Amino acid sequence: MAIRVKFFSLIREAVETEELTLNFDAEISTVAGLKSFLGERGEAWVEALSHPNLIQAVNQRVVFQEEAINDGDDVAFFPPMTGG
Repeated sequence: MAIRVKFFSLIREAVETEELTLNFDAEISTVAGLKSFLGERGEAWVEALSHPNLIQAVNQRVVFQEEAINDGDDVAFFPPMTGG
């Protein structure tokens, strides 16, 4: 399975990565599983991806971490937005 993962704003800065293309077995089937997999890269990754208000999206749709991911999906992580 291959997916593209994008990181935005403070998340991108924390993990020092803008985008990854990952190829892995189907054992990672949810956004939560992907976050755990990425957390194996180090403490900065764990901290950035465990933020309580982290927003995650699959194919440009905001989802809960239980959302399934499939071959060819685009997954994105970004901090909450503020504005006024």
